[in-house]
Amino acid sequence: MSSPAAPPTAPVTRAEYCVVACAEAWRGAGEILASPMGVVPSVGARLARRTFSPDLLLTDGEAMLVGPDGRPEGWLPYRRHLAMVTGGRRHVMMGASQIDRYGNQNISCVGDWERPTRQLLGVRGAPANTLNNPVSYWIPRHSRRVFVERVDMVCGVGYDRAGDAPYHRLVRVVSDLGVFDFATPDHRMRLVSVHPGVTVDEVRAATGFDLAGGDDVPPTREPSAEELRLVREVIDPRGLREREVAPR
Repeated sequence: MSSPAAPPTAPVTRAEYCVVACAEAWRGAGEILASPMGVVPSVGARLARRTFSPDLLLTDGEAMLVGPDGRPEGWLPYRRHLAMVTGGRRHVMMGASQIDRYGNQNISCVGDWERPTRQLLGVRGAPANTLNNPVSYWIPRHSRRVFVERVDMVCGVGYDRAGDAPYHRLVRVVSDLGVFDFATPDHRMRLVSVHPGVTVDEVRAATGFDLAGGDDVPPTREPSAEELRLVREVIDPRGLREREVAPR
């Protein structure tokens, strides 16, 4: 008697494409501290650790190094953590309320500094992060309100302001529409892939400045069957990733 057919695999969701795109930010990173902020970047960092970047260090956000299953693996005292932060041995993936073509990021306020229309998180550690270790950004809702011609306040430092800071490097920006980098002669933001179902014209229409790159943009890499299994069954079985990427 033949065995019953396996149920069809659910289609890859937009959130899962975003997870893989975030994971790729840490490909080949070696033994550095990954600091993801947000559900999708966190799932991505754990996926990278379980697959192509096994030397990544992950923390519980306090004082412990943890494995991709969240179990403690070692102690990370605050002094050592700060040494990694200021010495280029951490790669943080932050959010952005606004970001411009050179990667300047704002998470502090919207509007004029003297009379802002909206108060946000505040500058926090964004200047030190961007000047002292590699940084990427995760933006779950791509729009002209976020991708702006000029940020209202510079929190994270972009390429046009970083000067000769030795560890300044903006690796990538991942949004719910596509993936971007700054690998252009003048370090302007470039569109490097679009998620399936998204067109280049849609990305440009949702961006408040001209993106570098042409019209021939490839699709974002699809997760492998094993990556999908890890994400769905091991890393995020509750599907929290889907709540962070709103349907369009």
